[in-house]
Order: sequence, then structure tokens, then C-alpha cells
Amino acid sequence: MKTTNRTLSTLVWAGALLFWPVVARCEDPDTLRERYLQAATRGNAEAQNNLGLMYYEGQGVPRDVREAAQWFRKAAEQGNLIARQNLGLMYEQGQALASEPRLAEQWLRDAAEHGMVKSQHALALIYKKGQGVPQDFAEAAKWYRKAAEQGDIDAQNNLGVLYESGQGVSRSVEEAMRWYQRAAEAGSAVGKNNLGVLHKNGNGVRQDYLEAEKWFRQAAEQGFVAAQFHLGMLFRYGHGVGQDSVEAHKWLNLAAAQGDEQATRERDSLARIMSPQELTRAQELAHTWRPKGSSEF
Repeated sequence: MKTTNRTLSTLVWAGALLFWPVVARCEDPDTLRERYLQAATRGNAEAQNNLGLMYYEGQGVPRDVREAAQWFRKAAEQGNLIARQNLGLMYEQGQALASEPRLAEQWLRDAAEHGMVKSQHALALIYKKGQGVPQDFAEAAKWYRKAAEQGDIDAQNNLGVLYESGQGVSRSVEEAMRWYQRAAEAGSAVGKNNLGVLHKNGNGVRQDYLEAEKWFRQAAEQGFVAAQFHLGMLFRYGHGVGQDSVEAHKWLNLAAAQGDEQATRERDSLARIMSPQELTRAQELAHTWRPKGSSEF
């Protein structure tokens, strides 16, 4: 069970490893493994990285993340940027290797400096959290910006959070909104929720429940738990929308189903003052609800 901080915007974390092109996946795994193994043993860095990915995913071979890391290292030491990114992420996430923030920073920085977006995002997180390096919000903002300017929606959102809080950059709600807006327009439910939070709280902008409801609804329809809670609370108290216990219970119930403790308490409190007919209708709406649009947050 979890409770989300209701007054702050939401950060998102770096993703998983990169994988090979789809066309390669269409080949027979045994044939692919043999082809990559022959090339990898001859020192082909791309084949070494791809063989590492096969071991990482368990494609055509038993899944073995330690073996994957060994092949990534061979390719990385030859300068393969994707392998350097993959190895850096494995060190950062502690996958098959002891978590080594210093080595993670080393491999990720090299890939990031060559424009690898996932490495830029992951490097920003390392500096934001101070993992193996002195905590440095300005350095985090620098790498978030590089990834954000390449269209990484998670980095766009996270850069917005730094602008909203004034960490590593001069505080600017206008800049925060600009980056949240870019992420939201690309489909990010986190960005949409963060826009909703700004408008609901009137944090550096005019308080506007109607605008907050618009963004919360879009994120909630994608299944984002914090937005479902916020939307439920707007309906419960009639902020920017007509007071509607059925809609409020539906959204709080959906958030509660994802493990949100505060949503569970609010839903149960609301249920005690609803009629049996209202409660039945709210439960039916929650049961038949399905996410709309992208489920990527």
C-alpha cells in the first residue's frame, strides 16, 4: 500500500536497457545466437552487445544477467555506446553486478556525452540522488535538459520538477509549466498530473480548478493513480466540477485498487454517507472502467 505526496509534482525514473532492432528479433533465436557468437568471438563489438542482450532477455539462451554483463563489457571496452549505456545502467540498478554508482557514472557519462538519451537521463538521476558522486542538482539539471531537448518526456517532466522546486536552477513556475506541457503533449500522464497539481494548488500560477480538472482527468483516464485520487477529491468537494459522490467514489476506488492508502481512506469515508443506490452505481462504474490512450506514464 502506498500514499502519494499530494502537494508535490512527481518525478519519474530512468528506463530499462536498450534492445536490438525489431528486425533482429524476427530471426530464429538459435540461428541468431550462433551468428552473434561467431562475430562476438572475433571481436565484433555490435555482436558482443547483441549477444549480451540475448542473455539479458533470455532469448535463445537461458537468461543470465552476469553473462550479459560480460558481453556488454567486452563491447563497451571497444567503444560501443549502446553497450556502455547498458553496462552503466546495470551498475546503477545493481543488476547481476554489485551496485557501483562510481562505475555507473563512468560508463553512463561517456555514453551521455555522445548523445545517448537514456544515459543522459540516468546520469541526471545519479547526480540528483548523489549516488557515488556528490549530490549536484545543477549537474542533474544539465543532463535532464540535454535529454529533454532530445524529446525524452521523462526528462522533460523531471526538469520541470527542478524548476518548480528551484533545485539546481533558478525557480521558475513558468519554466516548470513549459516542460510539463511538453511532456503532457507527448502523452505523459505524469506531466499532465503535474500540470493539474500546479493549477489546483495555485503554486506560482492563478488557482484554476477547471484547468486542474482537465489535466487530472486526462492523466486519470490513462490510469495514473495520483491523478485518479486528485480527480476523485475534486468531485467529492465540487472544486471546478459539480459535487458528485458517485464520480468521486469511482475515481477514489480506482486509485485505491492500485494500492493508494489515502484514496482508500477517502473512499471508505465517502461510502458511509452515500445511499445504497449511489454506492452500487459507483462500484459498477469502477468495475467497467478501462484506461484510455497510452498507459505510459
